[in-house]
Amino acid sequence: EKQGRGLNLTESVRNGILCHTVGRDADTLEGRIVRISDRIAYINHDIDDAERAGILTENDIPLDIRQKLGFSKSERINTLVTSVINASKDDIVMEPDCFAKFEDLHAFLFASVYTNPVAKSEEAKVGDMMKRLFNYYVSNPDKLPAEFAQIRENEGVERAALDHIAGMTDRYATLVFSNLFIPRGWSGLDY
Repeated sequence: EKQGRGLNLTESVRNGILCHTVGRDADTLEGRIVRISDRIAYINHDIDDAERAGILTENDIPLDIRQKLGFSKSERINTLVTSVINASKDDIVMEPDCFAKFEDLHAFLFASVYTNPVAKSEEAKVGDMMKRLFNYYVSNPDKLPAEFAQIRENEGVERAALDHIAGMTDRYATLVFSNLFIPRGWSGLDY
């Protein structure tokens, strides 16, 4: 950022980043709302990913959790956000009964998705995909987007490649990998 000079982040922002996922709560309400908002988003994103992978369906989520949080992603998000709004006065929190089911949902996903052998078997593929993308960009630095030119000059092609790959979404990384390394069939050929 800023042509390689960094972001000059405030102490409050750095604290929010540091406390974002684990450990103590952030010092500011903004940092705390980001943390709980991301937890709500990530858990629903993980459910979407698990559904697309065929690991679970919405109906696999235990009924008591669905009855409290909702029977769809949009209902769940609405319930959880409304709970945070209703319960937050001097701190950013969820209503206790809603938080309990949210934690139950996380435990269910841990048992059903995060440690699922189908999902775990994909981890090695992801590591290989990241290595191949990295090696491609290091070997072909001219293929890096223009916004990484300054990083490439100041910090080296390896840092520019890492930063570019780190900014990719899962879907985009998979699309780029596919375009670079997966052969396309030719139409009109008889086999």
